[in-house]
Amino acid sequence: MGFMKEFRDFAMKGNLVDIAVAFVMGGAFGKVVSSLTDKIVSPLIGMVGGTDLTKYGLTLKEAETDAAGKVVKEAVVLGYGDFLTALINFIIVAFVMFVVIKAINSMKKKQEEAPAAPSSTDQLLGEIRDLLKK
Repeated sequence: MGFMKEFRDFAMKGNLVDIAVAFVMGGAFGKVVSSLTDKIVSPLIGMVGGTDLTKYGLTLKEAETDAAGKVVKEAVVLGYGDFLTALINFIIVAFVMFVVIKAINSMKKKQEEAPAAPSSTDQLLGEIRDLLKK
């Protein structure tokens, strides 16, 4: 059995082993995408904006300090940079999943388009029908 045919058969089955493999692959792929976003995309966006994307935030309330300069209450910050990073991760993963599903659907369509060869029983019945017509 050829590698591509074996892969196609694997991709078309919907059993538990396939789901487990997909889960593990998805987790690993999520880490790759997170690394890409955190270490490459965010710094490039930060280069334009002047700071790392994950550090973007809106300070709602400044930190309170005592007379000695010790922080008494932490600042309240809306960290929308982390949200933007997660959103970029989601878009990348969603796009890749779209491409994978589109490829699988294309393989299914090609498989459905291939006409099935008539079975020997169908051939015999056809020959009997043709003989009876004579």
